[in-house]
Amino acid sequence: MSNFSELGLTRPMVSLLAERGYTVPTPIQAQAIPEILAGRDLLGLAATGTGKTAAFVLPILHRLHLARSQGEATPGPALVLSPTRELAAQTAATFRLFGRLNNPRAALVVGGVAWRPQVDALARKPDIIVATPGRLIDHVEQGTAKLGAVSLLVVDEIDHMLEVGFLPAVMRIVGLLPTDRQSLFFSATMPSKIEALSRKMQRNPKTVSVSQPATPVARIDQSVVLVEPGAKLGLLKAILDEGKHGRSLVFTRTKRGADKVAGHLLQTGLEAVAIHGDRSQKQRNQALSEFREGRTAILVATDVAARGVHVDGIDLVVNFDMPDVPETYVHRIGRTARAGAAGVAISFCGRAERSNLGAIEALIRHKLPTSGSHAMAASAAPASAETRSAAAQYRRRQPPRHRPEEGADPGLSRLPMFRPTARKRNSTAPKE
Repeated sequence: MSNFSELGLTRPMVSLLAERGYTVPTPIQAQAIPEILAGRDLLGLAATGTGKTAAFVLPILHRLHLARSQGEATPGPALVLSPTRELAAQTAATFRLFGRLNNPRAALVVGGVAWRPQVDALARKPDIIVATPGRLIDHVEQGTAKLGAVSLLVVDEIDHMLEVGFLPAVMRIVGLLPTDRQSLFFSATMPSKIEALSRKMQRNPKTVSVSQPATPVARIDQSVVLVEPGAKLGLLKAILDEGKHGRSLVFTRTKRGADKVAGHLLQTGLEAVAIHGDRSQKQRNQALSEFREGRTAILVATDVAARGVHVDGIDLVVNFDMPDVPETYVHRIGRTARAGAAGVAISFCGRAERSNLGAIEALIRHKLPTSGSHAMAASAAPASAETRSAAAQYRRRQPPRHRPEEGADPGLSRLPMFRPTARKRNSTAPKE
């Protein structure tokens, strides 16, 4: 397909896309949109930054516009499940961007924000619900969300849903939906668990893929540095001090680690901000805004919080800690080299992380160029008292909310699968 007019979208929608500057669909859009418009279940495999959000947003808006323009009853609401608040918010923004023809009633249902406006939005019988699983279940349990009329389900980044423990929540939500719904799954990777889940939750799905599963973007210059944990902060500072890279995204394994790294960089004169599950939604939004607008060049993030960080122009991704799940590596480095640009990905690998590196290389079927030596730690200068206290200072400046990472969803993890007990609603205690 060479342009949107050949995909089956209505002429007014094609004209609107042209007005917005969109004339040529990306490969995932070209393959997925006709299948979705035909009413088929779909399993879409596409790396981050390939336009997969619009691949399901446009067909949803198309069917709504078609029904209204022909004077027919509008279909039941579409439900889009996202693993993080940020990704849900960006999906809702995409619906707004392309929704001018329909002015759809939409409800954004996520944690970290007030409860009452979400209740009001759900009461208006929205055409589209974009939600994170934990907060949607809260509304179901309180009787403020009814899912019996949902006609189309989208589970976005389903591989990450599995990684962070949202499977019980997703399965419980699916059990509340009509069996004759259309189901669309989108993922950047294809673990065997997703294939099994697709067979259980979809009907003869059409699989569309725009790249080999778990294959990183070819324009990313990837490398690994063998370095002990004690030398990682100094190495990171040295790389960032080179000045070769503009906007940089640094991944850590833990929230405390993100604060430690951000605090150290600030202590040494580099502007950095951390984003993770202990930050309030306001703090997270502010951090993303500063990073997106270039006021802060370095964003330090955990994997869960970084979902939804779709920012063009990220020149460098640093894996300060090697990811425990090989597929996560693909997600992380996919934050650079977006929209046709090139990028650099550098991974720090400690002695205890060598097995993680091996698993990643097996997944991507590629031997990563390696430099450095674990002996580097012996020459690393001991951290000063100021450096050791940097994380504590950073946390005092950014007061934590003392809540777990969104993906953990403690209200579900402590309960039997599919049978979570009702939690008392508390709008001052946000949940994902």
